[in-house]
Amino acid sequence: MTMPDAESPDAGGTLARWIAEEKAVRDRFARAPGFARPDQVEGRSGMQMFEAMLAGEIPRPPMGETLDFVLVHAAHGLAVFQGRPQVKHYNPFRTVHGGWFATLLDSAMGCAVQTTLPAGKAYTTIEFKVNLVRPLTDAVALVRAEGEVVHPGRQVAVAEGRLAGPDGKLYAYGSTTCLVFDRVPSDTRPRGE
Repeated sequence: MTMPDAESPDAGGTLARWIAEEKAVRDRFARAPGFARPDQVEGRSGMQMFEAMLAGEIPRPPMGETLDFVLVHAAHGLAVFQGRPQVKHYNPFRTVHGGWFATLLDSAMGCAVQTTLPAGKAYTTIEFKVNLVRPLTDAVALVRAEGEVVHPGRQVAVAEGRLAGPDGKLYAYGSTTCLVFDRVPSDTRPRGE
């Protein structure tokens, strides 16, 4: 899965493909956003959890509904999210808030790390950096955040990400450092975590 070439002349074809891919993923979602039960994730690797989510077997996280983005593809070391920039994401300057860019990239880069984790392991972002290259408005129908693992370490993993439109224009890029740790069984976590 790669982003379109910069300034791709087939932006309309890319946009149509992206819309179709998102529809296919959303059609498989059998339930509302939420959280997987402990028995649904126990014994599954990070990649197996994404496969289950994309197949509609486990719910997708609520954050995607809040900010209008969705996971459209996952492979070992790679995660791709697609988002719809909308007026409700605007800052006072009538462009999409930088936090929206950052959330998409953080999701793509972190989930790319998760695809490399064996069963019983989890991650958390300990640092990420995002560079905004150009403003984004709702005139761009869709953007994709693609995260790719650079270093899949046992304790620390590193990934990079790009946020681009269907015409290949780059809107932001970033990097993340994630801490990898043993997953705490869900039923022993304090409420609210």
